[in-house]
Amino acid sequence: MDIDEFAAWAVTIAKVEEHPTNERLSYLGLGLTAEAGEVADHIKKLLRDGWLDQAGLVDELGDTIYYWACLCAATGQKPSDLLAKSAARINRRLREAASR
Repeated sequence: MDIDEFAAWAVTIAKVEEHPTNERLSYLGLGLTAEAGEVADHIKKLLRDGWLDQAGLVDELGDTIYYWACLCAATGQKPSDLLAKSAARINRRLREAASR
């Protein structure tokens, strides 16, 4: 399954509409933030305890991508296009930093 297929599946689960309400966008944004916080918690525990619950981290990364994909759809963005634009922006910044 590629990222666009995943997003198409995710929106059916999350019931994302073409023009979502502010409440729905807020719910998805808070879901993304909550899942990213759980990713951070796994890393915090790695630093504190010296070991990583890799399976738990991977689960939370998947949950984070679920909400991200839903937000992409809710804002009319194709995930693969958004990733390509992000990669281009990061590469541009790296080239600019190298030329300084």
